[in-house]
Amino acid sequence: MAVNKDKNKMTMIDIGGQVRHGEELDISAVEKWLKDQGVQLQGQAQVTQYSGGASNWTYRLQYDNQDLILRRPPKGTKAKSAHDMEREYNVQKHLAPFYPVLPEMIALCQDDSVIGCDFYVMKRIEGIIPRANLPKELQLDQSQVQQLCLNVLDKLIELHQVPYQGTELEKLGKGDGYCRRQVEGWDARYQKALTPNVPDFSFVHQWLLEHIPADSKTCVIHNDWRFDNVILDPKNPTQVIGVLDWEMATLGDPLMDLGSALAYWVEDTDNQIFKATRRQPTHLKGMFTRQQVVDYYLQKTGLSTDNWTFYEVFGIFRLAVIAQQIYYRYYHKQTNNPAFKDFWIVIHALHIRALKLIGLQKIEANELAQKYIAKFKELMPK
Repeated sequence: MAVNKDKNKMTMIDIGGQVRHGEELDISAVEKWLKDQGVQLQGQAQVTQYSGGASNWTYRLQYDNQDLILRRPPKGTKAKSAHDMEREYNVQKHLAPFYPVLPEMIALCQDDSVIGCDFYVMKRIEGIIPRANLPKELQLDQSQVQQLCLNVLDKLIELHQVPYQGTELEKLGKGDGYCRRQVEGWDARYQKALTPNVPDFSFVHQWLLEHIPADSKTCVIHNDWRFDNVILDPKNPTQVIGVLDWEMATLGDPLMDLGSALAYWVEDTDNQIFKATRRQPTHLKGMFTRQQVVDYYLQKTGLSTDNWTFYEVFGIFRLAVIAQQIYYRYYHKQTNNPAFKDFWIVIHALHIRALKLIGLQKIEANELAQKYIAKFKELMPK
């Protein structure tokens, strides 16, 4: 029985797949550079690629004595700050003493002559990455699913409490006005990445501009918080042992981080198009609804807001921009990854979702409408 258990454990561990055509890595150049940095490598490298990296490309380099991860930006047009390898490397390096679920950084390369772009290498954390569906062997009951949900939320809350003042992390931020910078910045990115087959989001953008709140507080935020960016302990799979993908981490408003995270949080009651985009297991029985997540987060942190809709709509708009930036590369044949072919449909679905939330918020904000609704409920047969 023990043998089977161990075998099951191994099949649940997240591993890379075949390197995609056109995304091959010059492993001999990388090896030479690593050895020049004093990294000891034994045996021949097994190179695989992770499928999850829609923005930066992620490879596993497996040696007899080392298990490494290499991250590099994709080929083609890219938003400079979004693929800043130096920043991503340093965020993790400086955050590690306060937040012990980060991979160990090995080396950063900023010499284009090695593979034609910046890249960095870190140690691999072995574990389970909870993607759209949990591994079949991982049979969590409802209470374990809820524990997993709480542990992932608690890790986000823990990050938002990191004492960054007086550390290198302080250099990440640009001061007050984070919410406004984000709304304006993401709109500018969307305009640059527009293709003829997607909506222009002008009404959503205008509504966001008119409802920008003051920053709730400033803290370290991950800015891409999802279940498929955490690593779970294979021996205790509700426990988070790693957090990945720090390319957008910064100092900013934690409620913006939460709003962005909830854009990916697909519930069992969501419509079919939105369900088709699900890339994390938030539909399982035991998982919180989006509203329960917000309530839990606010209760645990003591933060408050009188317009949660702003953060939720912003999160949806931001996700639409990220999807459109990726689709733009596919549309202009800068990538041939078939996973991106139908992203334009998703962007339409996100647009509709944002408009619905704005409409709902407008009804809730209209006191007269509320009175009519209350009266109507009274008149309705029980």
